[in-house]
Amino acid sequence: MKKKTMIASCILLMLIVPMVLAATDSSSSTSSSSSSSSTDASSLVSVTSVVTDPEVFFPYEVGTITVTLANSGTTSVGLSNPDILSDKIHIMNKDVWSTVSYISPGSTINYSFGIKADPPDGTTYALFSIGTKDGGSIHFPIIIKVDSSDVRAYISETPDAFSRSVEETVNLTIINPRAGGIKNIQITPAGSGTVVTPSTKYISSLAGQSSVDVSFSVTAEEESDLTFAITYDNGETPHTANVVLPVTFGTDKSAAVPTVNNIALTSQGMSYDITGDVTNTGISDANGLVVTVGSPAKGTGTYPEYAIGSLAADDSSSFEVTFTCNDLSSVPLVFNWKDDDGDDYRVTRILDLRSSTGSSAAIAGNRSSMASGPSGVFQGGPGGQMRGGNSLFGGSSGNGISAFYPVIAGGIILVVGIVLWTKRKWISAKLKKQ
Repeated sequence: MKKKTMIASCILLMLIVPMVLAATDSSSSTSSSSSSSSTDASSLVSVTSVVTDPEVFFPYEVGTITVTLANSGTTSVGLSNPDILSDKIHIMNKDVWSTVSYISPGSTINYSFGIKADPPDGTTYALFSIGTKDGGSIHFPIIIKVDSSDVRAYISETPDAFSRSVEETVNLTIINPRAGGIKNIQITPAGSGTVVTPSTKYISSLAGQSSVDVSFSVTAEEESDLTFAITYDNGETPHTANVVLPVTFGTDKSAAVPTVNNIALTSQGMSYDITGDVTNTGISDANGLVVTVGSPAKGTGTYPEYAIGSLAADDSSSFEVTFTCNDLSSVPLVFNWKDDDGDDYRVTRILDLRSSTGSSAAIAGNRSSMASGPSGVFQGGPGGQMRGGNSLFGGSSGNGISAFYPVIAGGIILVVGIVLWTKRKWISAKLKKQ
């Protein structure tokens, strides 16, 4: 009986041992498969993009670096302890990700770091690092650029000189010498006694190593400094720059220049008629040229204003103006016209006509002239004045030897009379013999 029991026990033991060995091998295989699956899942998480804002940092400037990871696997993966490793980059929000974050299959996750870049200028190489819950770490290189070069601006176009109340064009050029772009650019001009259009100019962005021209219309009523205040953002950090343009009045070298000559004045009862020639001795055309008189004279009669129209450079035209004036010592002859841009010009020439109240008299042309805006004045010199009264022969006398013509004529007549009186007997005898 004992013999049979022993035999049965041996047979049972032989059956149990293979089953235990098989179970152990199965457990070991399952554990290995599980570990391999976890490792494969974390290897399918990768960095897909890195965005730095701004593209290029100023020294000590604060900005952001955003790293995007994608999971191309079929299981979720836990991520922890994201970091940027560099001795020149300081992370401002390092404690934000203190817990494990999971990235689902087929999805992405962003890590945004607030950083500050240290000098000097140049390129800094940093390393993004993040751990996985069941696998190793993920590493990715990051390039960070630092540049202290500032945005530059200058006046690229301005008139030779400003004229009071005349609209002029001013161009401002902004240059971005940096490798990265800037954004939210605003230019605001300000100056005493000036009107600038537009009052503010906005430019959304300006790429690195490029420039842009901005045009303004400036009308000045007084001399002053016109300041263009420029603000822009490099990333989220604001920056400023200023450009100052001195506004001074003077002569526009390219403007039309009305030069007057062959002036003649005629009295017509209580009014006067003045005629003459005007020549454009400037460079540009005078469009819509109108001739009239200014205070104290007042245009009246047939030609209170005389419209010449367009007067090209080196061209001339005649004019006629009728007016009344109680004081002929200061009669302003006024010329109004527009340039090719539609800007208004006004030039005044002062004439002294005190000795010209009689009949027609010629006034020597004064060729001196001044081209400017509304405040421009032609001051008539000696050649633009008429002096002396009417002559014995009608009309008005001129200056110089012509003023002595009546005296000379009287002297000649007197001498002839004396000669004839003293020779009267001799002349009478000659006549009788004939």
